[in-house]
Amino acid sequence: MLFHRCAVHGARCAAVPEDGAASGSRGQRFFTIDLHCHALSPEVEKLVATHPRRQAEPEMMVRTLGAESAAHNARVMLPAAGPKLTGLDARLADMDAMGVDVQVVSPSPNQYYYWADDALARDVVRVQNEHIAALCAKHPDRLQGLGTVALQQPQLAVEQLRHAVEVLGLRGVEISTTVEGRELADEAFEPFWAEAARLRCVVFLHPLGTWAFERLNRWYLTNVIGQPLETTVALSHIIFSGLLDRHPGLRLLAAHGGGYLPAYLGRFEHAWKVRPEAKSMLRPPRDYLRRIWFDTVVYEPMAIRRLIDEVGITQLVTGTDYPFDMGSYDIAGLLAQVPGLDDAGRTAILGGNARRLLDASQA
Repeated sequence: MLFHRCAVHGARCAAVPEDGAASGSRGQRFFTIDLHCHALSPEVEKLVATHPRRQAEPEMMVRTLGAESAAHNARVMLPAAGPKLTGLDARLADMDAMGVDVQVVSPSPNQYYYWADDALARDVVRVQNEHIAALCAKHPDRLQGLGTVALQQPQLAVEQLRHAVEVLGLRGVEISTTVEGRELADEAFEPFWAEAARLRCVVFLHPLGTWAFERLNRWYLTNVIGQPLETTVALSHIIFSGLLDRHPGLRLLAAHGGGYLPAYLGRFEHAWKVRPEAKSMLRPPRDYLRRIWFDTVVYEPMAIRRLIDEVGITQLVTGTDYPFDMGSYDIAGLLAQVPGLDDAGRTAILGGNARRLLDASQA
C-alpha cells in the first residue's frame, strides 16, 4: 500500500491548523485515514439519465424524504456538496484542514442503481470504478479507492469485484444494505461473499435511504433514523444467517457506527440464549461484532466509548461521511473527549486499524 508519513511530507502536515489536526497529548500529529468519504461520477449520470427509474427519482424523493427535505437537498445540500463530490481541489484542501492524510474514496450511494439491467449495470459499474481509480491515480499518496458492484446480478458482481481489486487496484467495494428488497444474506449473493472473502478486500456497508419510507418522511427522519436502522437490520441478517460462519475471512466495514446494533447488543445476546430460532449461528452475536469494523460517524464521545466497550478498540476506524451535511468532521475534537482514550487508542482509531483493514496480508 502507498501511505505517506508526516516525516516525508512535513511541510504539508505542518501547515494543517492545530485545531483541525488529529493530535495527541503532546501535540504530535497522528497519521489519519478517513474510510467514509464519497465521490460522484458525472459520466454515470449520463448513462442512466433517460432510464424511467432515474427520471422517477425526484417524485420518489418527495414521497420518501418529504417535500421539505427534498427541497432543502436540492437548494442547499447538493449544491454545497456537488463540487466536492466531483472535483479534487476542494477535497484536498478540506483533508488538510481536517488533518486527514488519506481518504479511502467510495461511490456516492445514490449511484448504486441496482435497478439497472445486465447491459446497463456493466457500463455503470465499469465507469464508476474507473472513475474512482482515476481519482486515486492523480494523488496516490492521498487517495485510495473503493468501487462498487451490480449486486442485482450476483455472478456479474463477482466479475466486477475481481476486476476492481485485481485490475484497478481498488481496496474493495461499497454496497447498500438491501438489493431491490433482497437481504444481503440471501443465498443468491453467496458467490459475491465467497469472492470477497477470498480476496480479503473491504466490503463497506452503506445504506441508501430506508425501506420504512413514508413513516419517516418528515423532519429528515429518513436519514436521521432510517439510515442507521437499515444498517442495523442488514447486520442482523448477516449475523443471524450464519454468513460470517460460512465466510470467516470477510472484512466488513459498517457505516455510521453500525447503526443501532452495538448500542442494543444485550437484547440480541438475550434472544440468542432463550430463543431457539435465534440460535442460528455458531456463537453469540457479540462475537461477530468483534469481527466487523465500524466507523466513527456517531457524533458524540460517549457513543465512541460505547463502541470501544462493545466491539473492541481494534475494530474502530475514522470516518467523516465527506462531503455531506450529516458528516462528522471534527475528528480530533471528538476523540479528545472520549473518556479513557489515550494516545495509543487515538493512533489505532485514526490510522492503525485502517492500515490493518486495508492490508489483505494482515490478519
